[in-house]
Amino acid sequence: MKEVDAIKDHDTIKLISYLLERQCGEQMRDVWDIGLNLALRISDLLAIRFSDIEGDTLRIRERKTGKLARIVLNAKTRERIAAIRATHPLHVYLFQSHRSPGACNRPPRPLTRRAVTKAFMLVGEELKLDLGTHSMRKTRGYWLYQQCKDLGRVMRMLRHQSEAVTLRYIGISQQQIDQDFLQLEI
Repeated sequence: MKEVDAIKDHDTIKLISYLLERQCGEQMRDVWDIGLNLALRISDLLAIRFSDIEGDTLRIRERKTGKLARIVLNAKTRERIAAIRATHPLHVYLFQSHRSPGACNRPPRPLTRRAVTKAFMLVGEELKLDLGTHSMRKTRGYWLYQQCKDLGRVMRMLRHQSEAVTLRYIGISQQQIDQDFLQLEI
């Protein structure tokens, strides 16, 4: 699997959202926008059921680790989820597949990872970025680190076990850490 990047520019984040909606539809834009705000692995993001959301909190068991994730939803995420729920009141999944032939004749299923990967790759190619499903999670981690410079906090959000993994994951190099030490004088 190809390594993907965190998106380190706010305008590019917005452009990706715009292009996903224009080229692939509102649902793919929602996957991007909500995925950025939840920092979940794609398998967990796509598996979210409306029943996993109570008020302003999402509770799910992560597939990879088996850990229970409790995430408080920010205003932007709550608004998008409310809009999806209003548009598709009978859906079971937040990102339910509704385009495939025969979707009405079988039990509800979420979008596939493959469909999301294809949409993200399409936009990534246009922007000449290594964009993939992990880009959302990496981007969230990167921007939290830029805001707080607290690696432990980023590790907890991503539920990582190692600082080295988190630094590599969010695209922070030793050179950038060295620069932080040079620039901050107390």
